[in-house]
Amino acid sequence: MVDVKGLVYSYSSEKKIHFMDFSIIKGEHWLLLGDSGSGKTTLLHLISGLLKSQQGIVQVDETDITKLSESQLDHFRGKHLGFIFQKNHLINALTVEENLLMAPFLAKMKQDTSRVSEVLDQLGMADKKKSRIQELSQGQAQRVAIARAILNKPSIILADEPTSALDDKSCDKVIDLLMDVASQSKSTLIIATHDQRLKGRVNKQLVLSQNP
Repeated sequence: MVDVKGLVYSYSSEKKIHFMDFSIIKGEHWLLLGDSGSGKTTLLHLISGLLKSQQGIVQVDETDITKLSESQLDHFRGKHLGFIFQKNHLINALTVEENLLMAPFLAKMKQDTSRVSEVLDQLGMADKKKSRIQELSQGQAQRVAIARAILNKPSIILADEPTSALDDKSCDKVIDLLMDVASQSKSTLIIATHDQRLKGRVNKQLVLSQNP
């Protein structure tokens, strides 16, 4: 499902990150752990193709994404990957439904309003479909961001620090939601975090060390 080998990323000649080799099997749930600067977010971006690696192999769903063009990457991401960013990147002036319909549109896939309704119902947000993002609470907006990530039925869900700004109760709700959604869709779940509260919730863990 995800295979990383010999992966190196350079921000500059002085800042080079070497990642350990690892493999993740379809349907598994993983944490990427490490201190600030260890490369957790960078690794997520490399797996998703949002950053291009300068060295090494990143194989996702049996495709070496390092060999894809930008347009091929855009299509691949839309079809195979769901990304939950640290900031939700939702458009405040649009409704929840309109924000979600952007996901298949950008992936050049069919816009299916029944799929939007299905996902919102799954996340307990069916009554907010016509609400604008600016009318939602922070927790509700986060659920919309999760809905957007799973709308296209991705094989891999990537989440970047989804609980770092949350209290204990909200943290539990979000991690439960992510794991339930991933299990129901049989998606692989990879969470990058420094939140120590998650270590007891997800057994498979990859600890990134601070690069010199």
